[in-house]
Amino acid sequence: MNTAGLPLDQSLLEKRLGYEFKNKALLRDALTHSSYINEHKNEKGRVCNERLEFLGDSVLSIVVSGYLFSHYSSRKEGDLTKIRASVVCEKALAKYAKEINLGDYLYMGRGEEKGGGRCRPSVTSDAFEAVLGAFYIDSNEDIDKIAEFVIPFVNGEIEYISREESFLDYKTALQQIVQQANGEKLEYAVIEEKGPDHDKSYTVAAMLNSNVIGRGTGSSKREAELAAAKNALKLFGGVPENN
Repeated sequence: MNTAGLPLDQSLLEKRLGYEFKNKALLRDALTHSSYINEHKNEKGRVCNERLEFLGDSVLSIVVSGYLFSHYSSRKEGDLTKIRASVVCEKALAKYAKEINLGDYLYMGRGEEKGGGRCRPSVTSDAFEAVLGAFYIDSNEDIDKIAEFVIPFVNGEIEYISREESFLDYKTALQQIVQQANGEKLEYAVIEEKGPDHDKSYTVAAMLNSNVIGRGTGSSKREAELAAAKNALKLFGGVPENN
């Protein structure tokens, strides 16, 4: 966003997308939040991004489904469904949007902007889908071109999910060790929070009978808790030091 409070030049976004729109108005509509339309009802021909979001949601599902089907041939249908749900959920889409600073390109009403709309996950995730919808139309339904842009985000999220799955194993292992001794109590406590609401960092302590046995940091309380469990498990010889 520029110093005047207006969206950044959308040509900068096109560079991030790796695609130049033939119909610039189509991309502009994809970047237009409903709050902007409510405050600019006299702008003829301008629409909000909700319909494009609907289309983009389907486009994203096709791209991700095709990719998972082709690259994870050993995975069962249930596993593929879970992975797809994780990489196209609001939280994941908001992360993708943040990586390209999508919020800085949005047109929105003053009230929405003052309320932090440019950083709100529900807004930026919807806009990400709307941009994909516009991309699909403008490129004459070039799914391969859209996949070139989307798949790197998806791969990064799959790696993140895999790390969480391994952390979950650490946490389960730690709990099993603690349960072997009667009367031992394992708890997790947030000991530090940093950053604004939309970009917080948490530090959590794993505590055994009120004694700190491990600490972990993450972008969510759950992620920090899992990291703390991994570090605590090292004390019991359950995790190699280079893991």
